Amino acid sequence: MLNMKKLLVLAAGILQLPVIKKAKEMGIFVVAADGDPNAVGLKFADKPIVVNITSEEDMLRVAREEQIDGVIHPCSEVSMNVMGRINDELGLCGISREAAIRATNKHLMREAFEKYGAPSPQSMCFSCVDAAWEAFCEHFTGTCILKPSRNSGSRGIAKISDDIKKEEFARLFEISTKESRDKSVMLEEFVDGPEFSIEIIVRNKEVNVLTVTDKKTTGAPHFVELGHSQPSCRTAEEIQILKAAAVAGVKALGVDNCACHAEAKIMNGKAYLMEIGARLGGDFISTELTHLSTGIDMVAAAINCALGVEPCLKPTEPKHSVCIRYFCPKPGKLVGISNIEVLNDPRVYLWEIYPKEGDVIPEVTSSLCRSGHVIVTETTPQKAIAYAESLINDVKFETV
Repeated sequence: MLNMKKLLVLAAGILQLPVIKKAKEMGIFVVAADGDPNAVGLKFADKPIVVNITSEEDMLRVAREEQIDGVIHPCSEVSMNVMGRINDELGLCGISREAAIRATNKHLMREAFEKYGAPSPQSMCFSCVDAAWEAFCEHFTGTCILKPSRNSGSRGIAKISDDIKKEEFARLFEISTKESRDKSVMLEEFVDGPEFSIEIIVRNKEVNVLTVTDKKTTGAPHFVELGHSQPSCRTAEEIQILKAAAVAGVKALGVDNCACHAEAKIMNGKAYLMEIGARLGGDFISTELTHLSTGIDMVAAAINCALGVEPCLKPTEPKHSVCIRYFCPKPGKLVGISNIEVLNDPRVYLWEIYPKEGDVIPEVTSSLCRSGHVIVTETTPQKAIAYAESLINDVKFETV
C-alpha cells in the first residue's frame, strides 16, 4: 500500500458500486462504509466497514483510524454533512461542512441562490402547517409545490392549486413533513416547463459543465423521474441558458472540489434552478450516461477531486447518444414477465428488472417504486429515446 491513495466511500449500495469499482480500477485503496451489512458494494471494497454513516463522530473515528486521503458520498445526500466535517477536521480538499449544509437544505439553498442572483422560483420554508397555509393564501397565486426541505428521490412532493381546501393542504403538508429529514417543508411557486439536469465537476472553484440531461417525469402530483437522455435535444440557446444558471447556482452555494448535479426547468425562455446536489447524480446519470455521451469519465473525475488530484475533463472515449428509461408497470401482484428477449440487442448497454414473480408492484409515487431500467445507445438522442421507449413498451409485465 506504499504511496497508494486511500478513499473513504460513504454508502455502499447499488448506486455507489460503480464508484467503488472505478476507484479500485484506478489503483486506489477503497474503504467502504455502510450501515447495512448486506450492502452490495461492501464485498468489492478493500476494507468494508459496517457503521452508521450518518454519525459524524463514528465516521470521524473511522476516517482517522484509516488515515484516508479523501472521502466521497456519491449519488446520495444523507451523509453530506458527515463528509463535510471529515474534510474540515482532517484538512482534506473536498466540500466543507458549511457548504454541505447549504447543498442539502433546500431552504438554505434558495437563500443562497437569491443572495447571489442565481435564478430560482419564489419559495418559503415552514415547520408549522398554519403558518404555511397563511403564507400560501397571502403570498402565492396560482399553482404551487409542497416538498420536503431535506430529502431526495421525489418523495413527499405534491402539486397544489390555488383553490385547494385547508384540510387537503394540511394532509399534503403532513406527508411532506414526514419525508423531510429536518421536518420542515418548502412552499414554492410552480414552474411549468420541461425539466433538465446539468452535470458538473468543480475543481479549485472552477465550474466545469460536462453536459445537459433531458428528463422525462410522471408530472403532477409526484414528479417521479421516468428517464433521462444525453446529449440534450434542446436548442443551443436553451442549453446555454441552463448552463449559465447552473454555474451561477454552484458558485452561490460555495461548493468546491466535487461533482455537482443541478436540476432546472425552462419557462418562458428563462431557466429556474430547482436544486443542486453537490454530488454525483443518481439514476445512472453520472455513473453511466455522462461517460457514454461525453467520453469523459465523470466518476473518475469526482474521485480525483476528492483526493486532491487534477481530474481529466477531456474526452478519452467515443461519444454516444444515450437514454435510460424505467419500467413502471400497472400496480398489482406480479405473475409474469414476457418478451425479455428484446433486451438482447447490441444497442442495449445495461438493463435490470427489480421485482420477482409474486412481488407486489406499487403505484409509482417515488423513484423507489420503479420496477427496472434499460439504458440504450444510438446515433442520435432522438433515436435513443425512441428505442428505449419501445423497449419499455415491448417488455410485458403481467399483474393481477
